[in-house]
Amino acid sequence: MPHRAIQSLATLDTTRIDDTRIGAVRPLITPALLQEWLPTPPAASALVESSRHAIANVLNGTDDRLLVVVGPCSIHDHDQAMAYARELKALADQYATDLLIVMRVYFEKPRTTVGWKGYINDPHLDGSFAINEGLEMARKLLLDVLDVGLPVGTEFLDLLSPQFISDLVSWGAIGARTTESQSHRQLASGLSCPVGFKNGTDGGVKVATDAIQAAQASHAFMGMTKMGQAAIFETRGNADCHVILRGGKQPNYSAADVDAACKLLSNAGLRPQVMVDVSHANSSKQHQKQIEVSADVATQVAGGDRRIIGLMIESNQEEGRQDIVPGQALKMGVSVTDACISLGQTRPVLEGLSKAVRVRRSA
Repeated sequence: MPHRAIQSLATLDTTRIDDTRIGAVRPLITPALLQEWLPTPPAASALVESSRHAIANVLNGTDDRLLVVVGPCSIHDHDQAMAYARELKALADQYATDLLIVMRVYFEKPRTTVGWKGYINDPHLDGSFAINEGLEMARKLLLDVLDVGLPVGTEFLDLLSPQFISDLVSWGAIGARTTESQSHRQLASGLSCPVGFKNGTDGGVKVATDAIQAAQASHAFMGMTKMGQAAIFETRGNADCHVILRGGKQPNYSAADVDAACKLLSNAGLRPQVMVDVSHANSSKQHQKQIEVSADVATQVAGGDRRIIGLMIESNQEEGRQDIVPGQALKMGVSVTDACISLGQTRPVLEGLSKAVRVRRSA
């Protein structure tokens, strides 16, 4: 019977070649343990399930409402997020006939160079990187938002964090910096929720159409189970994916841009439909311009364009943004990442979108 050669009993010194740039390795809580601490109530499960079906119906054309993913650029405070959620819930109920409103609850922030990476990575905003606490705080917030009655959407950036929170997410986004990533396309193929892929940072839409085709296919890849074990996952593919137009070197929300994107999708054998992110490059990173861009998109919708299935809006309790300065208190309800419009400015935007849907429906 063959056997492995017995290595020398001498201890092998690998310190010169292994982990030479690792400063520390700390234990990570398992998703299963976190879910035991913070289980999903039946009402929350029912809301996640029903809202995922509703979003899928918008994508397949059986629901003519607009999907509106709206909320802070990033979450940095539980109480402030909940104050926003309660006000947004009232608006979601008011416009439920025309708009399917999902609260934007983003915990992870991609950085061009360096900076605060988000609520999960650094929940205390002080460089302590209390990631285990961040995961617990993130899950608790999602449960509380669901308890208010709002479905949530988030960006999936880290490849392991979905195991901790994805059961509570109704809609997911893959950002412009990661749409071209094979690992994120594989992740999307196994996610249980609909997923939007943003166009590339240069404005190219083909990377997003390629991503949809990849995510619709089955894949096998390495990952972590709920019990914290390394494993090989085999996915079935995700049929509920779509493109998000977020601009690039120039905005791409105009009727001509929607035409071009939908033609590209049709040529790839995909549904000719888009969501428009009215922030980022589409508003030239001027937060108040989101109002103008939303009005333009509403005009297209009112004109009968059914290929526009939704919008993304960066909105917070108060408008603008602020820096995180050690020792300096933060203003209440103001973003610490990208600038947002206020809830007061958001209300008429939602009203305009609701009217546009009614006009499109009547036609």
